[in-house]
Amino acid sequence: MTRALLAAALIVCGLTGCSPEAVPPAVAPAAEAPPPAPAQAAAPAPTDAASASQESSGDAAEGQPDAALERLATIPAADELPGGRWKAGVNYKPIVPAQPTDVPAGKVEVMEVFWYGCGHCYALEPYMTNWEKTKPDYIEFVRMPVMWNPVNAAHARLFYTLVALKRTDLNAKVFDEIHTRGNMLAANDEARTRQLQLAFAKANGIAEADFLREYDGFFVNTQLKHAEDMTRRYRVDATPVVFVAGKYQTDVGLAGGQTELTQLIDALAAHEKRR
Repeated sequence: MTRALLAAALIVCGLTGCSPEAVPPAVAPAAEAPPPAPAQAAAPAPTDAASASQESSGDAAEGQPDAALERLATIPAADELPGGRWKAGVNYKPIVPAQPTDVPAGKVEVMEVFWYGCGHCYALEPYMTNWEKTKPDYIEFVRMPVMWNPVNAAHARLFYTLVALKRTDLNAKVFDEIHTRGNMLAANDEARTRQLQLAFAKANGIAEADFLREYDGFFVNTQLKHAEDMTRRYRVDATPVVFVAGKYQTDVGLAGGQTELTQLIDALAAHEKRR
């Protein structure tokens, strides 16, 4: 990563999510912290690479009119949730075209797209972790890091390294390290980023040789390419966002809250399972 790339890769956050926005550093909007979630600490002032990730407004990224128009397409009646609580086009949107998912027969994929540096993802994390423990067995839950820019890619590499090491229990600690301790775990060059992430891993009981083997390994590099492809295919323009069965998109704002989001996910997955 280069300083120029990081300076150009800005993230802005609004009331319910973070989105990419290419803004020259000289005219970048002032940082605006997201509202604190219950029992969660507010995000720290940007440090090091965090200066490339300023927070301000979380609306959909500009410059994607075709994607916006496609997502306004009417959901076929058979795909709409029955009952009156959840409204198509209000609480959830169609994915057009629907995307194939790679899950066993009888399973329904629920994919959360997130970024470690996103304050809203940090606020949602405990809700999704608790939901994962009680979700129906037929739901195949997948977390995928977004791949908008070099900072995202650096955090995605850490995420997939933890997956490879079977240490996803450290996800909450990664969020805490960034949002409560002010350590962005990313820097203006790859060597420094590696040092920061290795130090975090060693502090949490991971051997240096094991960490570096997976960090540069085939699995992690393959997953990074896959995440980059999926970020494009799903036209991800904000985090956190959830996709159900490759057909439905929703988020905290659409659902009306974090708890409501997990309830809506269950309803969409159950509807897809019955089909």
